Amino acid sequence: MNNATLLFLGTGTSEGVPRVSCLTHPEKHCEVCHDAIKVGSPNRRRNTSILISKTLKNKKKLNVLIDVGKFFYESSMNWFPPNTIKTIDAIVLTHSHADAVGGLDDLRDWTNNTQNIINVYLRKTDLVSISRSYDYLVDRSKQTGGGGVANLKFNVIDHNPFEVCGIKFTPLPVIHGPTQLANGYRFGNVTYISDTSSIPSETQKLISGSEILILDALRPRKTHGTHFTLEEAIAFARTVKPNKTLFTDAAHDVNHVQINDYLKKILWDENLDMQYAYDGQKLQIKL
Repeated sequence: MNNATLLFLGTGTSEGVPRVSCLTHPEKHCEVCHDAIKVGSPNRRRNTSILISKTLKNKKKLNVLIDVGKFFYESSMNWFPPNTIKTIDAIVLTHSHADAVGGLDDLRDWTNNTQNIINVYLRKTDLVSISRSYDYLVDRSKQTGGGGVANLKFNVIDHNPFEVCGIKFTPLPVIHGPTQLANGYRFGNVTYISDTSSIPSETQKLISGSEILILDALRPRKTHGTHFTLEEAIAFARTVKPNKTLFTDAAHDVNHVQINDYLKKILWDENLDMQYAYDGQKLQIKL
């Protein structure tokens, strides 16, 4: 296996953290949101997304992005320059909610100024949805002028494994609320599931043996119709038993330092390594 780097571009929900309403509320004080405005706070969270960087023998770096949400522009400004990310060689989408595709329009900066085209890999149902929301990106003849639009090539995937930039991706179908299915992905020694409320047994079989699990964990205790709670995510990690679990898609109910201190106690008691990830965090992975 080849070594590569995984970079967390975002680890938060669709609203992000901090919430503006928490910063402007005249009566309530949200500790997490007020901490999140501090420079370098791990509670500052943009839409959940990762970047996989693979360096070739000729030193060229290939970069594959999973999801491109509403906060993509800010995420790329924060993390691309210090990590010498100069191109986006492909994008793999988990589903078509705004926090996964809302930054597609911003890709015009890359295809106008850096590269000719970006390949996007997605399910047919997500292409149909994007065709309604961003018709001019799917059919560029519908653009209305101005600054031009991103030049994207949409590649439809199904349940079968597929290869992107020499990386094998295995789709992991998961339930994301009562009426929605989303994809997680397994690549190399990593399983990535950013949005789920339930993981079918057939998908769990595909996850078995993963060394690193990156998993949706919206918040502690309070249930949610479309996302794992922290407790549900911990229970799933106990079942799969990876070497390391990193939780993502966190709301402002998650105080990064406090909950990670709690998770360290589980490591001591059960030898189960679990932590919340943070924006800008990097991991070395095997592909």
